[in-house]
Amino acid sequence: MSHTLSCKPGPTLYLLCGKIAAGKSTLAAALAREANAVIVSEDVWLARLYGPEMTEVADYVRFAARLREAMTPHLTALLDAGLSLVLDFPANTPQSRAWMKTLIDASGAAHELHWLDVPDAVCLARLRRRNQQGGHDFAATDAQFAQVTRYFVPPGAEEGFKIVAHREAPDGNCA
Repeated sequence: MSHTLSCKPGPTLYLLCGKIAAGKSTLAAALAREANAVIVSEDVWLARLYGPEMTEVADYVRFAARLREAMTPHLTALLDAGLSLVLDFPANTPQSRAWMKTLIDASGAAHELHWLDVPDAVCLARLRRRNQQGGHDFAATDAQFAQVTRYFVPPGAEEGFKIVAHREAPDGNCA
């Protein structure tokens, strides 16, 4: 009996970089539909595992690190199995992107880092609207937005990612 390997391309890991309320989860859903990929959402996992315990940004930092550590072998195994993933975790610092790079290196998966370059004013307006609607797992305050945004570092070419930039003008329209 002979076995023929498919010429189907291997898995892709889609990564998202953008400030709070930049549109990462909305883009994640679109990428998942287009690429027939599975979304793995940090917010969903953190809310289900630690929701009531997460009241401060420091709580998020601690629990997010714990989640990344626990998920690493699972995510690598999914990629190794040929499944494309949209990793809806913020790739907002060199440290978070370094962790994501370990997933790529361990699995050999292709990747795209989608950078949502959205002005703070647009993100804050979206955040306030999202908080009023109440449909998101977490409702960050303006102060928390400012606190988290201080650590935001746009991705650089030297990090070795295939970067796909999505830029918006201050009025929220594509630039």
